[in-house]
Amino acid sequence: MPCAFYKLTLDKDRKAFKAMLDERRNLGLSEAESGGVESNVRLILDNVRKNGLQAVIDYTRNFDSENFREEQLAISPEACAEAARSLDQQDLEIIYEAAANIRCFHEAQKEKSWFITREDGSVLGQTIIPLNRAGIYVPGGRGGNTPLISSLLMGAIPAQVAGVREIAIVTPPRNDGSVNPYILAAANLLGIKEVYACGGAWGIGALAFGAGPIRPVEIIAGPGNIWVATAKRLLIGQVGIDMIAGPSEVLILADAGANPQLIAADMLAQAEHDSLASAICLTTSAALAAKVKEELERQLPTLPRAEMAGKSLRNWGAVVQAPNMTEAVEMINTMAPEHLEIICRNPWAALGGVKNAGAVFLGAYSAEALGDYYAGPNHILPTMGTARFASALGVQSFCKRTSVIAASAAFAESGAAAVARLARLEGLEGHARAAEARCKTVAQTQTI
Repeated sequence: MPCAFYKLTLDKDRKAFKAMLDERRNLGLSEAESGGVESNVRLILDNVRKNGLQAVIDYTRNFDSENFREEQLAISPEACAEAARSLDQQDLEIIYEAAANIRCFHEAQKEKSWFITREDGSVLGQTIIPLNRAGIYVPGGRGGNTPLISSLLMGAIPAQVAGVREIAIVTPPRNDGSVNPYILAAANLLGIKEVYACGGAWGIGALAFGAGPIRPVEIIAGPGNIWVATAKRLLIGQVGIDMIAGPSEVLILADAGANPQLIAADMLAQAEHDSLASAICLTTSAALAAKVKEELERQLPTLPRAEMAGKSLRNWGAVVQAPNMTEAVEMINTMAPEHLEIICRNPWAALGGVKNAGAVFLGAYSAEALGDYYAGPNHILPTMGTARFASALGVQSFCKRTSVIAASAAFAESGAAAVARLARLEGLEGHARAAEARCKTVAQTQTI
């Protein structure tokens, strides 16, 4: 049996399933603390802050490329263009299509500045201002040999749509100090001029503090391992971040009519990410639960990453039988999954009850993989239950909202007494007098 089975009508199963969820939700923080990751990341960030470029070069040589040279750090736009020319034209067209879909989706997210005018002549509103400079972290992926093109597209395109003028990409180099040409080609396609061959916590530190040619940014976005996530967490306040993401996860809600082959395939697609990934099927059908378990056993050995996926399923995977659809949806909202697939006869009806999920995939044709790469919505999503309060990376992540108040004389005068009273209740006499001073100014103006 590749994963556990829980029947929520049994008290012992319900408690065991909850214990597994709680253990995984605390996984990221406990791993960072018990493994010494946080203390080491603090040292790395402090070194980069103090020593800048030299620290980044040293760490890159120690962890990624033994003979890394300083001149390999900044990759020129010409080199990115050359990388694009070296790739198969069909691959370039696929990247272009994916980028176009992602851009189209995020264009619809753009917010506008707005203003309202009161009858007394006051104008109130909000301006939407893009950040000036963003850093996008692109994981290396098996030493740079499995380029995470989609992460670059998902991180950079919303920033471009938001209007961010400067975008810097950092990504770990391969053993020879180079960056995978697919990453460079994707940057070239988007017209990004800054690509740097450095990763890990020191790459995050370089974006936050600056290091040689890498100038500090205002926000850092993009997925990464526990070292990257910890670095981002420790830099909150120094720089903005998108989110602190943990291992990836999928929850599949299915009824009796769902196809068990598709469910198992989607669970394995998630499990092959890494050994900490979580893939769970939640169903009201005992017959479907049994068929999904059979399919997992059949399909798992055929997967190239079978060992990785198997470990993920054993530790964090599950097939769960709920007594009815109402309790199943309640369980979804409790779990707040990163990815939620709804493979039911009427998925739109189930969607109405879903309050907590990073992204929702409706119907049998909406594989999570479609969203990961091609459909358009962002795949940088809240994990580990944080979808209870957090949202996907989007255009809004790269913007600031600034309130605007242009009070008329009439508004200032009519509100002065109320403002002064509230201020004095809080013990702030200066605030009260500042509001009342407007009354005197209005009276003087009217006298003249």
